[in-house]
Amino acid sequence: MTDLVARAPSLLRPRDGDALRGELRSIAAHGVAPVLFGGEVQDDTLHLSEFVGTRTNNLKGLAIPPRSGLGGRVVAQRTPVSVHDYGNSSTITHHYDRPVLSEGLRSILAVPVMVRGSSRAVLYAAIRDCAPIGDRTADIVVAASRRLGIEIAIRDEVDRRLEMMKTLDVNTAGGATSEELRDIHAELRSVAQTVTDSLLQARLRGLSQRLAGILRPGTEGADDDPGVHLAPREIDVLSHVALGCTNSEAAQRLSVGPETVKSYLRSAMSKLDARSRHEAVVTARRLGLLP
Repeated sequence: MTDLVARAPSLLRPRDGDALRGELRSIAAHGVAPVLFGGEVQDDTLHLSEFVGTRTNNLKGLAIPPRSGLGGRVVAQRTPVSVHDYGNSSTITHHYDRPVLSEGLRSILAVPVMVRGSSRAVLYAAIRDCAPIGDRTADIVVAASRRLGIEIAIRDEVDRRLEMMKTLDVNTAGGATSEELRDIHAELRSVAQTVTDSLLQARLRGLSQRLAGILRPGTEGADDDPGVHLAPREIDVLSHVALGCTNSEAAQRLSVGPETVKSYLRSAMSKLDARSRHEAVVTARRLGLLP
């Protein structure tokens, strides 16, 4: 995936800064550090934008290039770094002493948010005393960075799939293009299961429904009521069965157990009055429930 695609503006994608702010609030709820802040990395430069517990605005809007200060070092090294006495530390540059020290910060931990080997954001925890950052604090911040990394990776994948959709000529959706549509449909259903944002999940499912209508025989979309209503998880299972997945493979892609897949498949077959997996897929496609 190119960096351009990963950062391309999207009406679907929520602001990553909102997710970052949410993780800072989650850390704050543990009460492990009085000051928390962070920002996203764009074009290898860290932009500080989110703050909890600060007393001044001196850190707000700082743009930190790679290897500069504590944050720039973390972005470049891609590993957590801490200093116990920021003003006298010999392991970092001191380009940002004025805003940091004017905030009263002395002991600081910076943790990168990694996505596919790249630093995409940095989370900080800081105290106003020259004392080591405790292991519990470090564990909580690292866990938050991992959660945020997973969330950003999911959003990147959604954007990548949307970019793929833009390249499809739906007026000639046949042969390999039809298969690509079906693969995108199944992937959107899979990604929707891993998203914690309910609004984003609903939008992903809405996109998959639009894809299903594209190849519906004799129609231009999925606006007509098909007469049969499958639960979201039933469509999830059928979309992967349609790609030739076994129950175990579908379970792995959807992060559920094989027995759960069997249960949803039986339910879908019953609603579609189908006697086999293949017949269920054919009927679902005819009704515009699958592409």
